[in-house]
Amino acid sequence: MTFKQQLIDWRRELHQHPELSGEEVATTARIRHWLESAGLRLLPYSLATGVVAEIGQGEKVIALRADIDALPIHETSGVEFSSHNDGVMHACGHDVHSSVILGAALLLKARESQLAGRVRLLFQPAEENFTGAKALIKAGALENVSAIFGMHNEPGLPVGTFATRGGAFYANVDRFVIRVTGKGAHAARPQEGNDPIVIASQLVIALQTIASRNINTLDSVVVSVTRIQGGNTWNVLPENVELEGTVRTHNADVQRVVEKRISEIAAGLASAFGAHIEVDWFNGPITLINDEKWAAFAMQVAKEAGYQTQTSELHMGGEDFAVYLQSIPGAFVSIGSASEYGLHHSAFNPDEALIEDAARYFATLAEQALLIK
Repeated sequence: MTFKQQLIDWRRELHQHPELSGEEVATTARIRHWLESAGLRLLPYSLATGVVAEIGQGEKVIALRADIDALPIHETSGVEFSSHNDGVMHACGHDVHSSVILGAALLLKARESQLAGRVRLLFQPAEENFTGAKALIKAGALENVSAIFGMHNEPGLPVGTFATRGGAFYANVDRFVIRVTGKGAHAARPQEGNDPIVIASQLVIALQTIASRNINTLDSVVVSVTRIQGGNTWNVLPENVELEGTVRTHNADVQRVVEKRISEIAAGLASAFGAHIEVDWFNGPITLINDEKWAAFAMQVAKEAGYQTQTSELHMGGEDFAVYLQSIPGAFVSIGSASEYGLHHSAFNPDEALIEDAARYFATLAEQALLIK
């Protein structure tokens, strides 16, 4: 079997058996087996799911990271290797990322005696709920690591295209839940109640003014209400309505302003309508900030490997890799996967042609990074 076909086969096996964040037991077992069969040494970290392996000898350590979890999405891609787990799908391409780093592992193992140090391979669970990086760090996976690199496939870029940027890249990801409590009533006699649906509607519109009127237009910010839930029949005004949504920013000062304005707008509407409005704010992953030096280095290695390289735009998605970059320097990169449908879509179908080249790229990247003083 060719190297390319082996990686594709591994990707397809992972794709057929996706598991949700924190539940990647069979995925972990598969990856452990493949690594051990290739002669790699596994590090004895205490992890419920996820695998850490290492190649080479010496004091200097460079880390490569892949994520292994899937999403609660029913697959509609129609590929012959579709998910066997109903309602669960690798709709973000973590199966691709894992096969890429598995390929890099095989290549690095083949030239282990020539490495100027050690390459640590992190197969991280629970990226989608932003808990996996902290678990690996707590277990000790970053000990003695000089720099760390990771990737995400980018469906909007052609295969053979590479993008990254120094500094801020992926966004802060925060979540809010707003509960509006009014007074229920018969729908035919709204004057006897205090309609929380009307209040919630006003709230949705008002929240959109934060980005357009409270934040400098040169700063990146998204405020999205993604869920409204209230009432259970057609002729009754409900007592309560709940809204949920997300805020995406790249700047901590902007993040604080948005959080403050959401609370102020909610309080103002509560006073205006004589209702009770409660806001809960949940901080998610922080801004992913690439080290300038390592981002430029990753770009140069990609260019030498034959990729069409470009400086990435700011990304409004969140990425758990940001947690590693709080502790050590490194770079996160995008590699084109040319899917007609985007990330987290039930028909997402990345082009597997990216896998072999990306595996060779990451092996070379790690090998050359070990030589940097």
